[in-house]
Amino acid sequence: MTDWAKILNPEQLAAVTAGEGPTLVLAAAGTGKTRTLTHRVAWLLEQGEDPAGILLLTFTNRAAREMMERAQALAGPAIATLWSGTFHHVCHRILRREAPLLGYRRDFVILDRADALSLLNRGLKELVADTKHFPKKEVVAGLIGKAANTQGDLKALVENTLFEDPVDPEQLLAVAQRYAEAKREGNAMDFDDLLTLTLRLFEEHPQVADFYAARFRHVLVDEYQDTNTIQAQLVDRLAARHRNLMAVGDDFQCIYSWRGADFRNIMDFPRRWPGCRIVKLERNYRSAPEILAVANATIAGNPEQFQKTLLPTRPSSGRKPLVAFLYDAAEQNQMVIRHIQRALQGGCRPQDIAVLYRAHYHVMELELELRRRRIGYVLTSGQGIFESLHAKDVVAFLRMCSGGVDALAFARCMALLPGVGPKTVERIWQRLGGYFDPSDETARLKLLTLLPKKAQEDWRALDALIAAYHAEGLETRGGTAIARFLDAWYGAYLRRTYDNADDRIQDVAALAAQIAEGQTVADFLSEAALMSNVDAEDAAPDRPGIRLSTVHQAKGLEWPVVILIWCVEDMFPSAKAIMEDQAPEERRLFYVALTRAKDELLLCVPSHRKPPGGGTVALFPSRFVKQLPPELVSKRYGLY
Repeated sequence: MTDWAKILNPEQLAAVTAGEGPTLVLAAAGTGKTRTLTHRVAWLLEQGEDPAGILLLTFTNRAAREMMERAQALAGPAIATLWSGTFHHVCHRILRREAPLLGYRRDFVILDRADALSLLNRGLKELVADTKHFPKKEVVAGLIGKAANTQGDLKALVENTLFEDPVDPEQLLAVAQRYAEAKREGNAMDFDDLLTLTLRLFEEHPQVADFYAARFRHVLVDEYQDTNTIQAQLVDRLAARHRNLMAVGDDFQCIYSWRGADFRNIMDFPRRWPGCRIVKLERNYRSAPEILAVANATIAGNPEQFQKTLLPTRPSSGRKPLVAFLYDAAEQNQMVIRHIQRALQGGCRPQDIAVLYRAHYHVMELELELRRRRIGYVLTSGQGIFESLHAKDVVAFLRMCSGGVDALAFARCMALLPGVGPKTVERIWQRLGGYFDPSDETARLKLLTLLPKKAQEDWRALDALIAAYHAEGLETRGGTAIARFLDAWYGAYLRRTYDNADDRIQDVAALAAQIAEGQTVADFLSEAALMSNVDAEDAAPDRPGIRLSTVHQAKGLEWPVVILIWCVEDMFPSAKAIMEDQAPEERRLFYVALTRAKDELLLCVPSHRKPPGGGTVALFPSRFVKQLPPELVSKRYGLY
């Protein structure tokens, strides 16, 4: 028999060897959550539990593989019959057996995103006459998915969503209904159906729910704070018979409400499971004590939570986290690069250093500066500054405004118009004689006559922008040209076309702010072209380089050196989150950022930012920075 007390700390031991009944394990950051779960599996097997009666639910395939590999190293091949995987994977296994009860054959097809969008688009074309002023298939799919994962009312969701053009909720509901019918007719399910249909199966056929509840004597759930309402209900039903449910999570790290995670699931666990034992894992094996002190002070400001205190196990580093009060993005970039260079000179590898931020557009200025200085980095929060579709659209617009024979930019801009496909673009280009001068009003009028009628209204809006570009001399005010393009036309296009339109709009606004005062559009476009030519080796995600990541994507990761930029109001916390009364989640997100750091932590607080079109706006330090006890941090004002 294993001497578990020798390999686990007292709190981990209490969780691993917990007796029967429900248990909530509150695993704070860096306290050995995965270790605890895998040892729990090994302990159960050592007690004689049948592995086929154990269900381990995770949120990612990577987590499932890691846990199974660790459990196998501890318990050997006995775990082969244990059920382990993501919620979607386990629901898929159940539906393969039980699908006929829902009117599906067992050989149902799982639609990938492209196939699901194609099927949805058929309904759009059938039911919506004016598709130009109706949300595109990606937006409709996003609304349907959000309603499904939150068990929300689709009609209410549509009514509360901001669109540039009025959207008839009944018409969108009809499209959603037609999509559901088409899936049923084709014996197909999309990703969301795997959860919703399994829950429906359990509700409509309680004998099936009872069968699986009887089979699984022990249910273990990883990252329980990230469960949505459907997942929590599935867990409750699967653990109902034996009541041996171990939910492992951290209410301090519940940061995914925007994709359906429900904070109430973990907070209400003791009420839903009366008599549950609560085990707190608070011994942190990751971070220096000075970093933990700042993290503890930050999260203490949230009112509704299970109180926990990160306890250090490492000796003092002698370095308090540094808060740098800086003037603007340029000074912030210099501070970040100096900090990176000092860390590298001190023996750190590039991949040991991470720059974190609240939203992807926050990193654009720094990314440009790193490219200019040829400092290698790996961007994990999205595409590079000039690689996204919306950035390419903006660059194409500027190139077309600039004049000359630019067939590629012309084709990209025309393709943004409704009813204009590649063949139409080719035909128009030939009718124009393979040449288009945007400064020539006659040429622009001729183009209008060649466009399909449904595209002419949009072209008139773009034509006005191009005319203003030349009339007002915007060749040296590119930021203003982009800002007008966004406000007058492109923002509405993004809202119709993408379900993450707000993020793309922020990206474009940040891109506009990157054109330096007095820099010509031609020079900016040349710089963009040079920076876009990244070879395949540089694009490899596992190459050495400074890590650039949003805090959301950094969760679960750690680095010796962490730099958090734009620690200012309306950026971190975000203005949108504050407007939506999400301040507690923003504080949890800030806590997650702090607890990624092992040895060094730098917080950057600029006081000014350049908006699109020039000028500056004043910024104010983040409430999370202002509330830090001064004795816990070092402060610097300016670069020196």
